[in-house]
Order: sequence, then C-alpha cells, then structure tokens
Amino acid sequence: MRMFILVAQIIASVGLIATVLLQDGSSAGMGTISGGAETLFGGNKKGMDELLGKISIGCAIGFMIMTLILCVL
Repeated sequence: MRMFILVAQIIASVGLIATVLLQDGSSAGMGTISGGAETLFGGNKKGMDELLGKISIGCAIGFMIMTLILCVL
C-alpha cells in the first residue's frame, strides 16, 4: 500500500511540474498588476490554459493528500 501511494505521489509531482511549466505566465501580454488581478478576480482563461489550470489544481490536491497519508503511515 505504501509503495503504491509513493509511486502515485511521484506521478502527481511530475504532472504538477509539467502543467505549471506549460502554462502561460500571468503577465503575458499585459502589465504585471493587471494580469495578476484579472486572474485573481475571475478573469476568463481560454483553451489550453484553463485545462492546464484544472489539471494542476488536481495534481496539487492529490500530491498534498498523498503526502499526508504517507506521513501517517
């Protein structure tokens, strides 16, 4: 059981790294403040950025949960 969770955690960490690196920067084509504020307050992401954002959130949550489980075991 521990080995399965460890392998899944490694896969989640690699997925998280890949999705974060593939996303566009928050200030791409805009000023630093307006780009960050637009994303923070519900600005619309389109296409691949939206998909990569959802995948990275899932990988991050999975990574945190598996880390907590491994600490308990």
